[in-house]
Amino acid sequence: MSAEALDAARRNSGRFLRFGLVGTAGFIVDAAALTAAMAWLGLGPYGGRVVSYLAAATFTWAMNRRFTFAGAEPRHPAAQWGRFVAANCVGAVVNYGTYAALLAFVPLVAARPVLGVAAGSVAGLVFNFTASKLWVFRAATSPPTNGATF
Repeated sequence: MSAEALDAARRNSGRFLRFGLVGTAGFIVDAAALTAAMAWLGLGPYGGRVVSYLAAATFTWAMNRRFTFAGAEPRHPAAQWGRFVAANCVGAVVNYGTYAALLAFVPLVAARPVLGVAAGSVAGLVFNFTASKLWVFRAATSPPTNGATF
């Protein structure tokens, strides 16, 4: 493996670690916002969850924008936030789909569903990181030299 490839792998590993740490902090924001929405706003667990999801999504988007993918192309914040939420919605489908497929087809997971939750969480994490890296927070590149504007 070349020194360049090793350096890229090291950078990517660091980003993945920061992404996971931001996600962990996002869970804390999510749980705190749900608790606050229920206690202070009088919302039930479903309405409170909408508020807490939006708080956590906004927090994790901002932290990933600032710390995990600091060299990303500058985009309008609202457009980038929308991409982040859209990517994470697809990631939720990947998470749940992995869980459901394993539950349906793997007897061990059917007997211990928490294994499916773990596998779904990993699949969702990998999807969300990849979508964030390649689509939401795409790395800034130099402008095309041939005049193209894609």
